[in-house]
Amino acid sequence: MSANGHDDDQLLTIAEVAAIVRVPPATLRYWRHLGEGPHSFRIGRSVRYWRTEVMAWLESESENNASCADHGAAVREGRG
Repeated sequence: MSANGHDDDQLLTIAEVAAIVRVPPATLRYWRHLGEGPHSFRIGRSVRYWRTEVMAWLESESENNASCADHGAAVREGRG
């Protein structure tokens, strides 16, 4: 395995990531502009994403939103 850990990984385009995340490509470009969303990088003039990093970002977002929902429910029930 190489130092970066992407030997068996896939490079994805903005369109491919947009399909996985189910947002328009313009949303990914906007998130990139803000420094948010899954990690991306340039190869020449093209933007690419590592598949494992996109999936890890989705998992992280899922966990973050679940904890926010749990906190919101606790506040509504008077436990927060």
